Amino acid sequence: MGFHESLKAMSDKTRREILNLLKNGDMTAGDIAASFSMTQATVSHHLSVLKDGGLVSDRREGKYIFYELNTSVIEEIMAWLIDLRGVDQNEK
Repeated sequence: MGFHESLKAMSDKTRREILNLLKNGDMTAGDIAASFSMTQATVSHHLSVLKDGGLVSDRREGKYIFYELNTSVIEEIMAWLIDLRGVDQNEK
């Protein structure tokens, strides 16, 4: 997994909305799907792309799979974007 997969995962509006939901805490796929007007299979596909991009992780508890935000990857992307800007805004 690398930046390419992470950025690709974030390029879709639905996946960004899923990330936004997960910032409030872990959720099951069913809870996430209830927030959208799409099939469970479509939501599962989006979760798979987010997982492949390292942006979410999952854990099984009984019959439920909980998804959680992987903040370390998001922090890495943010650091890269800040570095990409080059000059610290306070130095201008």
